[in-house]
Amino acid sequence: MGNRVLVVDDAAFMRMMIKDILRKGGYQVVGEAEDGIKAIEKYRELKQDLVTMDITMPDMDGITAVKEIRAIDPNAVIIMCSAMGQQAMVIDAIQAGAKDFIVKPFQPDRVLEAIRKVLG
Repeated sequence: MGNRVLVVDDAAFMRMMIKDILRKGGYQVVGEAEDGIKAIEKYRELKQDLVTMDITMPDMDGITAVKEIRAIDPNAVIIMCSAMGQQAMVIDAIQAGAKDFIVKPFQPDRVLEAIRKVLG
């Protein structure tokens, strides 16, 4: 199995879509979370190579979660998932330490290309 991924999105449907793309691309989904707080908990307990992080979520947004995860692990590899029209938030996320971003609705080729790029 390929690289291990933690999928974070408040919408179960979006998590399902991205998990499907990842699995077809040869990646192993080792966990999922529906908000930033759970994402941090999962990050601590799982041994993932990559996190896909939604920007807008209840309880703790993706940008705050990126900052917290990068505080735990400065080498964390995180790709932001944004809806159209969230460019300003994407810039904030990149400044917070995200490595790349993908836009919803997800295009499988773009998702896999972004992952291959950040994992090297």
